[in-house]
Amino acid sequence: MATEPLKGVRILDLTNVLAGPYCCYQLALMGAEVIKVERPGSGDLARVLGADPDRNKAGMGISFLAQNAQKKSITLDMKSNRGNALLKQLVKTADVLIENFRPGVMDRLGLGYEVLRAENPALIYCAISGFGQDRPRRDDPAYDQIVQGISGVMSITGAPDTAPYRVGYPLADTVGGLTAAFAVSAALNANPRGAFLDIAMSEAVISTMGWVVSNYLVGGVTPGAHGNENTTSAPSGTFATSDSQINIAANRDEQWQTLARHLGREDLLDNPDYATREDRKRNRHALRGELEKSLTSRPANDWVAELNGLGVPTGQVQTVPEALADAQLAGRGLIGTLQVHGEDMQLAGSPVMMDGQRNMPKAAPPKLGADNDAIWLELGLSKDEVAELAQDGVI
Repeated sequence: MATEPLKGVRILDLTNVLAGPYCCYQLALMGAEVIKVERPGSGDLARVLGADPDRNKAGMGISFLAQNAQKKSITLDMKSNRGNALLKQLVKTADVLIENFRPGVMDRLGLGYEVLRAENPALIYCAISGFGQDRPRRDDPAYDQIVQGISGVMSITGAPDTAPYRVGYPLADTVGGLTAAFAVSAALNANPRGAFLDIAMSEAVISTMGWVVSNYLVGGVTPGAHGNENTTSAPSGTFATSDSQINIAANRDEQWQTLARHLGREDLLDNPDYATREDRKRNRHALRGELEKSLTSRPANDWVAELNGLGVPTGQVQTVPEALADAQLAGRGLIGTLQVHGEDMQLAGSPVMMDGQRNMPKAAPPKLGADNDAIWLELGLSKDEVAELAQDGVI
């Protein structure tokens, strides 16, 4: 199997901040040539976002660095007549165009799907938005937290006394981006090519909510916030030890029995409050308290090793630094080191292992407009024309 299945595919990345850039980064890691088309002078807003003010001032904010390696950058004012014409020329050379403007923006620029399809009938046009290209919410802002709230995610995140909570990272952006990357990859496999892909972040998120949604649609059960408890079984959730918390998923009766015996709590097996799965679910909080009387006598790592060895699924609750330093993750090479403009920098590669290999970024996130000369000259413009366009602010 080819480790770069999208090699030879050209993608125009007109996206900004996260959902679209993340989508295009995944496609770049699969071998596609991704040309990031940015606004002259400022570029992607993510260039000034992140925890390092100095990098933000330099237009290479950490938020930008995270998902823009292995891309090329050109600048183009699509509002100008010449910029508009140049994008149409560029589209003729491309297989895919991806944008995450609000619905209707590209049409108002005279660069909507129907216009660009006339230039390139095989073009795959992917529009990522918060709520889709039609219906009442189409013009609502697509900020991650807004989408989390409207999609119902926040209502089921946290405990009953703390919800609603937002998920601690931009879930809607990244799930929306992955959904778009999946859709583009599928559309590239069609023959003949050419499609309009309408990706709504809210719909992508709701799709991933799986049985939470089905329990309501099919079972009539309104989803609620249950904190760290697995509502389908008990004891299954987060438990205290002497030094940190662990997750235990004793979902089967034999796992529950093994757990109780290993903790020296055989008495719980004879307690009618915990006799069946439904009994344990109904009395889960009291049961957790009983189990923690034993669990808090020893450290997390001891319990994880012992319980997993006995067939009771158990795992540490790690911080992000701990997760990144974990021997499992480090050994599989998800995080690699790349030279970024003279500095060694750690960046995440593809989450996909293909034939035992993981694709890592081979080129640094680009400085704004770094590839203007190469791309525009390739399109047939002369050096003088490129210089004039730059002087006039078109590129």
